[in-house]
Amino acid sequence: MRIFKLYNSLSRTKEDFVPLNPDHVRLYACGPTVYNVAHIGNARMAVVFDLLSRVLRTLYPRVTYASNITDIDDKIMDAAKATGDPITVITRKYEQIYNDDMAALGVTRPDIQPRATETIPEMIQLMEMLIARGHAYVAEDHVLFNVPSFPEYGGLSGRSRDDQIAGARVDVAPFKRDPADFVLWKPSTPDQVGWDSPWGRGRPGWHIECSAMAEKHLGLPIDIHGGGADLKFPHHENEIAQSCCAHGHHDLAAFSKYWMHNGFVTVEGEKMSKSLGNFTTAQDLLTKGIAGEVIRYALLSAHYRQPLDWTEHGLVNARKTLDKFYRILDDLNDVADISVSLPDGILDALCDDLNSPKAYAELNALAKQAADTRTAADKAAFKSAANLMGFLTVDPAEWFHHGAQESDSDAAWVEGLLTERADAKRAKNFARADEIRALLTEKGIVIEDTPQGPKWHAP
Repeated sequence: MRIFKLYNSLSRTKEDFVPLNPDHVRLYACGPTVYNVAHIGNARMAVVFDLLSRVLRTLYPRVTYASNITDIDDKIMDAAKATGDPITVITRKYEQIYNDDMAALGVTRPDIQPRATETIPEMIQLMEMLIARGHAYVAEDHVLFNVPSFPEYGGLSGRSRDDQIAGARVDVAPFKRDPADFVLWKPSTPDQVGWDSPWGRGRPGWHIECSAMAEKHLGLPIDIHGGGADLKFPHHENEIAQSCCAHGHHDLAAFSKYWMHNGFVTVEGEKMSKSLGNFTTAQDLLTKGIAGEVIRYALLSAHYRQPLDWTEHGLVNARKTLDKFYRILDDLNDVADISVSLPDGILDALCDDLNSPKAYAELNALAKQAADTRTAADKAAFKSAANLMGFLTVDPAEWFHHGAQESDSDAAWVEGLLTERADAKRAKNFARADEIRALLTEKGIVIEDTPQGPKWHAP
């Protein structure tokens, strides 16, 4: 049987993936906090783990993929307060937007998508187990995990004691036994959402929810747990500590055997984030008429563990490549459609730690071969490889017709880019001006620079 190799963040080495049960692989990835629309960094995680689940399903008879929805969080409470809407209105709205946006990017809905608010009893049970074993304590209506009670803490991130405290993202409250201790449960005021518990009315901290949801829906240990690199510490570190300590384990792999983390999306070398104001949302791009497959192609253009610098140029190249693939498929319309096994080359690439750049090279080679030979077998090999990666999912006629409609209809988007291009030229940022022209050209927009300013039309 073909071996899937993956880089295990826990061991910091590339390993052969050996499932705990070859008949049933269990995968968990941390999903969104639904108080706003997802930016491209969130989308990268969803696309990467969607591709991972697709590959695993080609290798094993059963795969269960769970990815949670965080629908209780202080940011959600703030959004509800600002809008005057109930929390459930906020969370259901953005959960639906997230799922719709990810579906447009070819992301298949996880087999299980649990909500934190539907797992409160399991979280309380975990906290009771941690208190009973001496790993958690109650102080001023809070329940806190005592980090020094677990000497193995820090094994995933490799952070020192000082770094753990500095990066814990929590206030050093006077009732903490140790500065690194983190909150499992906190009290709610009468005007805040809350649930009854043995420690009074309150709500869970962020970290406990994924420990509870993974155990409830997949059982422990699980095969693979993952998410964005920013979750490695403190979120994933805390998950391991909670789940291992609740069940009396000191082996860090007792929660999840393998850990996978995708790299950041950057903009000019800086991490994309809402706090820096340099983020782009999937919805923004889709609204501008950029096809979901184009966004997906761009998101997979770098190896998942490496940073991905997000640029208009990357989107232009993605569109050009997919246009080429669809033209080849359209040219092969008179060639019979048959079923064949997935090509070895594409599987070899993706089974090598999900090496999407190598898979792209294989996909281009398959496209060229299909165009050259015009055989049913080569057409099927090309199409099946593309489908595995989430491409060539519509008819070529629909692909090109949809693109033309988008270019014609979104005049405001075109005018906005032309204004940005003019500003870039005045600032002598000619590289950016050229990127904008290339993007518009790729979308079928013809630009004519005149003494009265740029004019455009869609052919």
